[in-house]
Amino acid sequence: MRVIAGTARRLPLKTPEGMDTRPTTDRIKETLFNMLQPSLPGAVFIDLYSGSGGIGIEALSRGARHAYFVENNRNAVACITENLRFTRLADRATVLRQDVLAALSGIHEKEADVIFMDPPYGLGYERAALAVLRDAPYVTGDTLVVIEAALDEDFGFLAELGFTLEKEKRYKTNKHVFCRRTTE
Repeated sequence: MRVIAGTARRLPLKTPEGMDTRPTTDRIKETLFNMLQPSLPGAVFIDLYSGSGGIGIEALSRGARHAYFVENNRNAVACITENLRFTRLADRATVLRQDVLAALSGIHEKEADVIFMDPPYGLGYERAALAVLRDAPYVTGDTLVVIEAALDEDFGFLAELGFTLEKEKRYKTNKHVFCRRTTE
């Protein structure tokens, strides 16, 4: 796994040992960031269920002003910290080693521009996170929320949680769901 573009381009990233994390492949990451690129310069980026931190590091490398990395696995947090140091992006990052739902209340930004989450598939974590994000003061109608999920994951609940589906990008093994908070 490596950083694809930006200031840390081509730098290799470490991944935690074991099967607890599923790093996003370079091909999927490149497709995702081609879609996100217009939102990145100067952005506040939040990477939930960060794993190795590859997504948030890619955002920083491509011009995000600050990134939050939320991960509760000790080995993954050590990996994120090492990757941030190696890419020289640590000064623009905040690593929160805690449960995602608890961490969301500890983020104090005027507005988050992009929130990315890649929770374990099929356990409903994205629904619980969206329920908290709906009321978070830094999530506005302009905040883009991207969820990486299994292909068969149903997001019919978005409207009841106050989010509008913008698009869905399907790959061979998973998908990205793009949504925003519904404004009245």
